[in-house]
Amino acid sequence: MSFTYFISDLHLSEDRPDITDCLLTFLQSDVTEADALYILGDLFEYWIGDADINPFTTQVADALKAVSQHTPIYFIHGNRDFALGERYAKRCGMTLLPEQYVIDLYGTPTVILHGDEMCTRDIEYMKFRKKARGWWWPRLVMMIPLELRRKMVARARRNSDVRKKTMQMDIMDVTPQEVVNVMQRHGVTNMIHGHTHRPAIHDLNVGGQPAKRIVLGDWYDQGSMLKVTPQRTELINRPLPH
Repeated sequence: MSFTYFISDLHLSEDRPDITDCLLTFLQSDVTEADALYILGDLFEYWIGDADINPFTTQVADALKAVSQHTPIYFIHGNRDFALGERYAKRCGMTLLPEQYVIDLYGTPTVILHGDEMCTRDIEYMKFRKKARGWWWPRLVMMIPLELRRKMVARARRNSDVRKKTMQMDIMDVTPQEVVNVMQRHGVTNMIHGHTHRPAIHDLNVGGQPAKRIVLGDWYDQGSMLKVTPQRTELINRPLPH
């Protein structure tokens, strides 16, 4: 039976071994027979550069590499790991994709993306995103020593947590019209994305045609996967190990 998995927003970190263990179990028990695995961003809580190789990032890379020997793995950058480069992707056996990419999902053209670019009502974040995805800022940051980069990320995470507590929830969600714009730009009526941590399957209308937007869940409280077969689409939750 043919099937494909999609995951995003795992936010892997050394201080959450339960999430890492859940991923490792998923890779070893579920993905081995899959046609493909798509990771739609924020695999890591943060990524400060491919030079930051340690036992934790090596463990994740080895697990993904083992799967890639029989199942293709594709990766789209998220807002937390946009600095993940070709060097680490190769260690993982992952193919890097553009931030928006159309696949043939069992006969249905489907645009896949992390999704943060559709949160256009968050003006402050969109300004940061434009800078962070530009050509000069990432190069400048990569010139900073690793230890200082870690401190910068820690400070940014604290500021982000404070900011989220004061923001309206709809501002952090996707802008409905931008969803339509992305679908029309790519000529599709099916979309899969992450980022918002609001797993659901939404029915909508795009240019007079019925359309579907599938949102992947995060892994903070459970493992969250999307399984697609030629016949059905299913969002799945798995408990984290204790």
